[in-house]
Formats: sequence, C-alpha cells, structure tokens
Amino acid sequence: MSVDIVDLRAFYASPLGLVAKRLASRAVDGLWGSTRGLRVLGLGYATPYLDRCRAEAERAFAIMPAAQGVVNWPAEGACASCLADPLMLPLPDSCVDRVLMVHALESSESPSELMYEVWRVLTPGGRLVVVAPNRRGLWARMDATPFGQGQPYSRSQLKRLLRRSLFTPEAWAETLYVPPLPSRVLLGTAEAWERAGTSLNLPFAGLHVVEASKQVQRPLLVRQTRRAERFAPVMVPQPASREAVPSPPA
Repeated sequence: MSVDIVDLRAFYASPLGLVAKRLASRAVDGLWGSTRGLRVLGLGYATPYLDRCRAEAERAFAIMPAAQGVVNWPAEGACASCLADPLMLPLPDSCVDRVLMVHALESSESPSELMYEVWRVLTPGGRLVVVAPNRRGLWARMDATPFGQGQPYSRSQLKRLLRRSLFTPEAWAETLYVPPLPSRVLLGTAEAWERAGTSLNLPFAGLHVVEASKQVQRPLLVRQTRRAERFAPVMVPQPASREAVPSPPA
C-alpha cells in the first residue's frame, strides 16, 4: 500500500527527512553522474531527488501512483508531475534515458509488472536507479518513516527481481546508517554514522541504492512441441449385397 502524499511531504520537511534526502541523493548522484541532455523520469515520490536533474537534464518529470496522490512539482514554472497507474505508464516505448524509483517498489502490489513497465519506457542502454529499504536495516523495522512501510528487500532479492525483469545490476550503494530517530544528537552525527558504515561495510544500512541497465535483447522461451499424430482415411471394404441384381429389359 502506498504512503499518502501528505505523510511523504511532512517527512521530507522534517529534520530527519532532510538528512535522509541529503544522504540518499549523494548515493544516487554517485551512481548516475551527469544527466546533461537526458530525459529523466522519477517514479513514486522521487521529486526530492530530481532537483539537480531538472537543472541539467533535457527533460525531468515525475509520475506518482494514484493510490499515493500527487503534488505540484516544481514549485516554480510549468508543472512536470502527474498522477498515473505505475503499471500502465502513459508513455510510449523507449522514450526516457533514466528512471529513478523512490517509494515505488516497496509499495507496489506487483513488483514484476512494475519493473517490466519501466523496461518498456527506457531507451536501449537506458539505466534505472532503485532506492528501496533494506530488510536488515533499522529504517525498515520502524514505521515512523515512509521507508518503514511496504515490503523491504534484501540485496539478493533485488538482484533476482532485476534479472528476472531483464535488467542487469551494474552498481550498488548502501546509505542511511544513522538510526531513524528525531534526535538532534543523532542527526548531528549522521555524517559520522555514514562514514563508519560505509568504510566497515556494515549490514544495517537503511537503504539499498542499485543501478541497473536495460537488456536490449529479450530471451526467447523455448517450448517443447508435441508432434501431432496424423490421421489418414482408411477404405473399409463393404460386403456385396446378396439380393439378385435384376436383368436389364430385352
């Protein structure tokens, strides 16, 4: 079930949400690099992470699930956000270069269909970045934040889902090692938590950030065909009639 748009906006306006946005944005930027001249789609509630992309990309827009709600984004200028069913995106095939999924995968009722729909709209060679809560992290165990809602994932589960959906995982990052508590002391030491968790490769990061590329060639399903039996008509002889055949008239 999707988190309501009111709760998402309130979270990212809070001190804890600002810290989460800063650390997660750093991980996303480290995987993507420059998006200059590209078409970027944010799926779910990705607008807090699209500000930099909007400044340099050819086009950056956001699609939010109908069950979640939508906000006007950006705050200034023409609106670049809309409400749609994430399993039926109102986009043609191969029309975007980058897709960023935040607060989308963990709340989807059909993750496989969602990934196939993202595969459809990505250009050949396009890349996808998924931000999903870590099953082993503290953020997935506490429902005080949006990352504590929905279905968390382990690294192996994400890898299987991506490969099954015709994506190749390319790079991984872990972030949000600081506990999800609105404490000024913890938030003030968030950078120290992040450095310690990253350097020691600790397993309790709050988020997985994975980059995957689209596989252009779809695998063909080979099915064993059954050879049907061919039936040919058989002439069955019939016994001659025993009645006397009348002689022709003279």
